[in-house]
Amino acid sequence: MTTSTPPSWSAAGLDHALARSRAEQRAALGLYLPVGYPTRAAGLDALHLMAKHADVLQLGVPHTDPVLDGPVIRRAAAQALDAGFRMRDLFDAATELTAAGTTAVLAMSYWKPIEAYGPRAFAEELAASGVAGVLVPDLPETETETETATDTATAVVTWQRAARAAGLHTSTLIPPRASDAHLAALGSVTSGLIHVPATPGLTGARRPLSPYLPHLVRRVRTLTGLPVAVGIGIGTPDQAAQASAYADSVIVGSAVIRRMHAQPGAAAVTAAEAARDFAEGVRRARPPAA
Repeated sequence: MTTSTPPSWSAAGLDHALARSRAEQRAALGLYLPVGYPTRAAGLDALHLMAKHADVLQLGVPHTDPVLDGPVIRRAAAQALDAGFRMRDLFDAATELTAAGTTAVLAMSYWKPIEAYGPRAFAEELAASGVAGVLVPDLPETETETETATDTATAVVTWQRAARAAGLHTSTLIPPRASDAHLAALGSVTSGLIHVPATPGLTGARRPLSPYLPHLVRRVRTLTGLPVAVGIGIGTPDQAAQASAYADSVIVGSAVIRRMHAQPGAAAVTAAEAARDFAEGVRRARPPAA
């Protein structure tokens, strides 16, 4: 069992958001947006409006090779990079959002941008900005499957130490077909939330949720002892309602960005409308099919 530093005051914001939604017998709504999309100003406006409906905001770090993302998020990340995104924009956005309200803020970044910035500096600046935790989807949180991959194993240890020292929650995206032993190992080094894909494949998929998803969520929660977030494939408010019946959090990204892209002249207002629709979805949780 890995010894963790107690979560910082900012990390506690996620715990409070999950407790509030649990008291309302629903999942916490998490909304994802790459910082700087469609522009710095419009993106920040959108995030402020989305925060009025979300329990958690997940700020994405645009990256040139988002290997787990589908075309919607890829296009948004590319647009943010073309508009001049810099890592400072992430910290500034987080600082402004956490100062403005009670919505918990998480960050999502691939490993390469963190490595380039410096893991310790990245973690410290995120914590100082009020960010509660970080999901690094392409970095395994244990060495279970990477015992011979020295570079990856070193990256795992480096990030775990930096995040713990800063008091950040360290979220995990479970790998496909993870064994019980692997899930238990993930639980020992993860805090805050553990993420489960709603559908297989890349983000932005538009297909029905897996009928096995409720069982998977229960299995992951039992083996890790952690709240479970369902994302990657929540494309409609109805699907958010369905997942809210058994998940601790529902994460929506591509569906919001898709609407923003369709209304480029009113991206922030459109994002707010999408956020409201998904918030209504999680509040009318539907029990899973028998």
